[in-house]
Amino acid sequence: MESCLFCKIAHGEIPSRKVYEDEDVFAFHDIKPARPVHILVIPRRHITSLATATEADTHVLGRILAVANQLAIENGSPDGFRVIINTGRIGHQEVQHLHAHIVGGPDPVGPMLKRV
Repeated sequence: MESCLFCKIAHGEIPSRKVYEDEDVFAFHDIKPARPVHILVIPRRHITSLATATEADTHVLGRILAVANQLAIENGSPDGFRVIINTGRIGHQEVQHLHAHIVGGPDPVGPMLKRV
């Protein structure tokens, strides 16, 4: 997709602090990290969100999770981490390209959600 920020990052048109890439996924440090470890893993091919993923995307979705584990450990979160995929307006997805946030570090990340 021509105007997609993450497509441009995955194709090297916009610089990033890359930490991993293969034929299916691209990973880079978040520009405004919320935790000591905050890496984004994106599919190279444009998928708008988890809500638009199909059965044909099964392989790349699996790659995202497999790479998340590897990168969390390699980047300073060997004792645990969180993977977050925000989806759509209600899920506060800010960039309309599927992406997984890997967040962690030496201290616990805290509660997952506020209790209502």
